Amino acid sequence: MNKSAAPTLLPPGVRVFERGWLSSNNILIDCGHSTALVDTGYSTHSAQTVALVQSASAVKPLGLVLNTHLHSDHCGGNAALQQAFPSLRTLIPPGLAHAVQDWDPVALTYAPTGQHCTQFRFDGLLLPGTEIDLGDLTWEVHGAPGHDPHSVILFEPDSRTLISADALWENGFGIVFQELEGVGAFDEVGATLEIIDALKPRVVIPGHGSVFTDVGSALIAARARLQAFTRDPRKHARHAAKVLLKFKLLEIQRAALPDFMSWALGTVYFSLVHQRFFTESTMNEWLEQMVGELAASSACRLEGPLILNN
Repeated sequence: MNKSAAPTLLPPGVRVFERGWLSSNNILIDCGHSTALVDTGYSTHSAQTVALVQSASAVKPLGLVLNTHLHSDHCGGNAALQQAFPSLRTLIPPGLAHAVQDWDPVALTYAPTGQHCTQFRFDGLLLPGTEIDLGDLTWEVHGAPGHDPHSVILFEPDSRTLISADALWENGFGIVFQELEGVGAFDEVGATLEIIDALKPRVVIPGHGSVFTDVGSALIAARARLQAFTRDPRKHARHAAKVLLKFKLLEIQRAALPDFMSWALGTVYFSLVHQRFFTESTMNEWLEQMVGELAASSACRLEGPLILNN
């Protein structure tokens, strides 16, 4: 799915390419003689991302990439764009800059989650508490820990436009990975929601899903979800496991069920979640239950020895 958001919702020079859930949304910003792109999608879609940007910036070439955070679905197109646009500069949040510099796919969570990201370089940092000028627009950089401890969000105060990444969607927020690892971060999610509330955005460009303006309702939904997860961390863990399974299905579309189960059994995050929350079942039993729940919700379908994405 690649569609531009209704331009009347956005400040001049800002275009949003709404992607499917495997890839984050891309935000293209007119910078005068060039353009900037916020977030670059997943590696599987990198050729599509390059084509999309080349088409959109045919007159003004891409000069800058900004990543709100370094999850694979937000920076997986970095390398391909750097190859397509040799003079491209790339800015990332500071927390994992050393892991990008040394290219550590474990520290960057790509290996533990069973995902992919082609190695890329960075040229500078997006520091919380600073501002960045993109054309005629000045964006505030705010730290937004929770979903990712190093994530940032971008806010343009004149139009009150917020690029919220995975800190706030119209119907929730992203998995809180630190909680899966045994590090409390639900309070950080709540604090980030308070920051967003205090900014009073008029329009939100989320990391996934459509641009929206009913920010009050989105915050109510996000806080309700956070309260439910805080009361029952197993609910969050079960949700996270199914999201990671679904993400893989979005990537591969279909697989022999035994191969899919072998991939999950060999992926660190599933072992981590099982050991922390679901030891009353064997890991095989638990994974079979998660796959069954995905099928029951029509997120996938099982056809004999195959598992297919819906």
